[in-house]
Amino acid sequence: MNSGPREWDAQTYDQISEPQYQWGLEVLDRLEPQAGEAVIDAGCGSGRVSEKLLERLAEGRLIGVDGSSEMIKVASEKFEGDDRVTLIVSDLLELTPELLEENKAPGEVDALFSTATFHWITDHDKLFSRIHSVLRPGGRLVAQCGGEGNVAEHARAIATVATQPQYSEHFEGMTMMWNFANPVETEERLRRAGFQDVSCWLEDKPVQPENAYDFTTTVTMGPHLTRLPEEKRGNFAEAVLELSPDPLVLKYVRLNIDARRA
Repeated sequence: MNSGPREWDAQTYDQISEPQYQWGLEVLDRLEPQAGEAVIDAGCGSGRVSEKLLERLAEGRLIGVDGSSEMIKVASEKFEGDDRVTLIVSDLLELTPELLEENKAPGEVDALFSTATFHWITDHDKLFSRIHSVLRPGGRLVAQCGGEGNVAEHARAIATVATQPQYSEHFEGMTMMWNFANPVETEERLRRAGFQDVSCWLEDKPVQPENAYDFTTTVTMGPHLTRLPEEKRGNFAEAVLELSPDPLVLKYVRLNIDARRA
């Protein structure tokens, strides 16, 4: 499977993504946005964390980028009429100064902030190169995504059901789904891309969803379900949950990333 953008059930995600929202606020504290800065929220989703970021950017600019047009649609409702906000539908691997300028945003920004996004992108070398290209010298990268070991048990349950005869034909040729990198390889990639003051570390963040079915079908199983005919999706999700503990506890492992463009 390629790492291009996919559509999400943005309205549902906006309602049930409380763990991702809380983690995003923690990462936002690390960013320490300053008044007047221009900041990209890379993978802004439905804009919940973006709203909090904008509150800290007095007289600043927020550029939200997401590969899902449905996510951008929901986010745009939150920022309607605010001329400090630019929202762009784009794969992060296509992020360039030219793309920003075409959308009437600064070609270089003071910081790039991202949560719960980078693990959906298979090519981190290209990703970090693209991010480097849109940061001014000294610009900050502060991010968090799924890291090594993230939701490993849940991923095995998904893979087990995907190999069952009634589903397997729909997953032929499907390769890497998530890119759960470790800190050492991520630091190496960042330095190769031209970053300095690099620091990466893992953090355990277990989650027990209030509604396991809604949460997993929206957040974790979305790419699998989109490959299935509509009539098979519910049964697939239920089969995955039958192989999982009850109550479901998703053992999230977050990869934190701090770096600065040289």
